[in-house]
Amino acid sequence: MEKILIVEDDTDISDLIQMNLSMVGYDTKQVYDGKDALEYIEKENFDLIILDVMLPEMDGFSVMEKIRHTNLPVIFLTAKNSISDKVKGLKIGADDYIVKPFECIELLARIESVLRRYGRKNDHVLLKDLEISLDERVVKRSGKVIDLACKEFELLKLLITNKGMSLTREIILERVWGFDYLGETRTVDMHIQKIRKKLDLFDEIKTIYKIGYRLENID
Repeated sequence: MEKILIVEDDTDISDLIQMNLSMVGYDTKQVYDGKDALEYIEKENFDLIILDVMLPEMDGFSVMEKIRHTNLPVIFLTAKNSISDKVKGLKIGADDYIVKPFECIELLARIESVLRRYGRKNDHVLLKDLEISLDERVVKRSGKVIDLACKEFELLKLLITNKGMSLTREIILERVWGFDYLGETRTVDMHIQKIRKKLDLFDEIKTIYKIGYRLENID
């Protein structure tokens, strides 16, 4: 289980992030100012830090300067949206820079991407009687490969990386088919049915009435 430090002084935003990270299986710690963040980084091991820029006691840029030698993955999360601020954040060592307001599913995707880049993300998933390698894009049952079409695997991967979260059909279309996809949300339903049938995941992939789908019961 990857451990993430949330450094955010707005308690509502911090709690929202913590709730969503916990739902998908991350271990989290919340702190609310820059000095406390430094203290926890010194005494505990983290796999990634979500760091606000405008913090009490010490701003996020200053915290980043002091911890860059640790080579810890850092994602800035801030209302400072100027190009100069983004460039500064990335130049001093941050791995990503997300501007508020943000969608939690986007934050989760950015976290996953950074963790994979650092080799801190477990790409091997056990789901029911299936062995799934997200990196190799392979699904096996009892050692036998189950063939999935490209979009079927991308959809399965999206459900896995957002396990426990209800995903709307619109979000699924955006993440799997892209912003410029002109098809209908019925496409999502058809692909879900194919995945359920091929992988026998009728109970695990839940239909959320008038919303979309959610994956449950991952070991």
